[in-house]
Amino acid sequence: MTEPKQTPLEQLGGTTGLVYMMLPIVAFVLANSSLGLTAAICAAVAVALAISVLRLVRKESLQPALSGLFGVAVASFVAWKTGSAKGFFLTGIWSNLALGVLFLLSVLVRRPLAGVVWGALTGTGTSWLKDKPSRRWFDIATLTLVGVFALRVAVWQWLYDEDRTGWLAVARIAMGYPLLALALLVVLWAGRRSGRRLKALAGAGTSSASTECPAASTAEPRDMEGLPRA
Repeated sequence: MTEPKQTPLEQLGGTTGLVYMMLPIVAFVLANSSLGLTAAICAAVAVALAISVLRLVRKESLQPALSGLFGVAVASFVAWKTGSAKGFFLTGIWSNLALGVLFLLSVLVRRPLAGVVWGALTGTGTSWLKDKPSRRWFDIATLTLVGVFALRVAVWQWLYDEDRTGWLAVARIAMGYPLLALALLVVLWAGRRSGRRLKALAGAGTSSASTECPAASTAEPRDMEGLPRA
């Protein structure tokens, strides 16, 4: 019996993953508003560590927790180096800018990354590259992700420039997993549509090959001298 396919939100860790992502940010903002930057950095790292330990105790996958811990550690280091609480959110702006440029370039060179990643995760490879409609669908999916990255950069950078740390935290949470899950729905649409088309094309090719018979197979049997057998 095949397992039901996960939704985009489930693939990102579900509601639990969303809460885990929120907690270090909330801890940082609350601690910074009352205790200062140093306490905020300590609070964010401590919460991220606690989440990693909790996932270990509950025997859950550690990869999301460790990735989150690394991200919090880097963001905290940047905040400490800049001496400003809003510096905690700089890495998010930089990473989304880099991802947006990378995904846009992949479309321009006709290798949309949404399709490349989809093929790697599903084991379908890059056969879709030879099919123009499939490539167009993955172009749409990739450009949707570019739009997500661009929107994040625009909003977060504006809030950063306005020194609105609290609203920056709200925007970071609201435009994090929820917005990405919506974009992944487009990737899922492109992947499934491409898969159905490629299967149909493969089936049509197989049917056409099976209906072709050698001319010799229908010829009348003849003897060694080329005369019809009695």
